Amino acid sequence: MTHQPLPVAVQRLDPDLPLPATAHNGDAGVDLYARENALIAAKGGRVLMPTGLAIAIPLGFAGFVVPRSGLALKHGITLVNTPGIIDSGYRGELKVVMINTDPTVDYLITRGDRIAQLLIQRIETIDWNVVDNL
Repeated sequence: MTHQPLPVAVQRLDPDLPLPATAHNGDAGVDLYARENALIAAKGGRVLMPTGLAIAIPLGFAGFVVPRSGLALKHGITLVNTPGIIDSGYRGELKVVMINTDPTVDYLITRGDRIAQLLIQRIETIDWNVVDNL
């Protein structure tokens, strides 16, 4: 069985940044990149980081933005709301809410850094069946 990639329309709001891509064949998530430089203060400093991308996720799918484990382990940098959910109808720029959990060290995000991963997965709609007992 051959794998067919899911076609997803993408608008490059910053053409100098790379398109999201996996690091290795078979990886689940694609890397998202920082569009700006930002200093994230220690002890819970936060920043809303634009990625320079707008995407059109097909109906029946959703995007999930998750942290990069290396940033969390080495520097205490993670995402405030994880996973961040991108609905299929959203067409704005993808932005990532980042937080620094390190108690003492500020962290500098540099334009072009890999800051998060995006997974696109099929989702099911719900048809609630109300019952008296389960």
